[in-house]
Amino acid sequence: MTKIIFDTDPGGDDIFALLWLQSLVKQGLAELIAVTTAEGNIGSELTFINASKVLSLGGFEQVELGRGVTVKESKIADAAYIHGMDGMGNISHHLPAAKHDFESAVYSDDLIIDKLNNYPEEITILAVAPLTNLAAAESKSPGILRKAKEIVIMGGAFKVPGNVTPHAEFNIIYNSQAAEKVFASRDDIVVLPLDITQELIFTPEMADDIISNSDSDLTKFISELCNFMTAASLRYRQTKGIKGFLVHDGAAVAYLFYPETLLFRRARVDIETQGHHTLGKTLFDERFQAKTDANAWVALQVDRVGLLASLVEDLIFLGNGE
Repeated sequence: MTKIIFDTDPGGDDIFALLWLQSLVKQGLAELIAVTTAEGNIGSELTFINASKVLSLGGFEQVELGRGVTVKESKIADAAYIHGMDGMGNISHHLPAAKHDFESAVYSDDLIIDKLNNYPEEITILAVAPLTNLAAAESKSPGILRKAKEIVIMGGAFKVPGNVTPHAEFNIIYNSQAAEKVFASRDDIVVLPLDITQELIFTPEMADDIISNSDSDLTKFISELCNFMTAASLRYRQTKGIKGFLVHDGAAVAYLFYPETLLFRRARVDIETQGHHTLGKTLFDERFQAKTDANAWVALQVDRVGLLASLVEDLIFLGNGE
């Protein structure tokens, strides 16, 4: 059974990915070893609190939770304008209080180091946030990321525009130096970029399908969060006028459990850390020359219908409390 560390900065699409993962764990398909929160969509204390609330909502309050390593300086602001000031569509007050304590929590980099040392080559890290925690773990314990079975990253934009600048995707530009360090840590990073996630539009009709199967607190929360994220996505033109919002981070979960929905190419991924206009850009060399230094697998095609259908069915399972 796959052991997973979920590195996240909830965040609307992070929340949907974490709920999807909880459903798969409840179905006996994976083991959630820990959740490590990061600073990104909102500040580190709120991402921690949000993750704690979402874990409790799905019945996983016993899962270990790490608090995010602070980013010394980011060139961009957080994404509260999309996710709400609380990161949960301003509806977090509808949920029970967080069960984990932020002040006494272990830092995420230490939790990553501890788990990878305890379960070498057994843990897959699903990283759907800025890569600060992973880079901090690698800095503190050089070579530690090679102890992961696999590292799966939602981030980057290769043949499409970025979602923060014309060239950069949020998770990469928020801490581009951390991204550079993580990509240098091993030669088999799995990348789910905007090239495919921009096609993953979760619609209010999908939320209606979920709540029609079970009118629970969890499904009501899914519907309310979908409505908020849909309005924000239309306001900022993220879905080209289609009513819905992008579940970017769900692609990382799909890679592990529904691999038939994705097609990849092998590449050497580099991160721009110095450019004034191109900071945070992810790039690979497409010239027809021999390449011996590939470090990643990059998803460039997705079965959008199949992936979203799988997400909906698994959220229905979770909402039914099975």
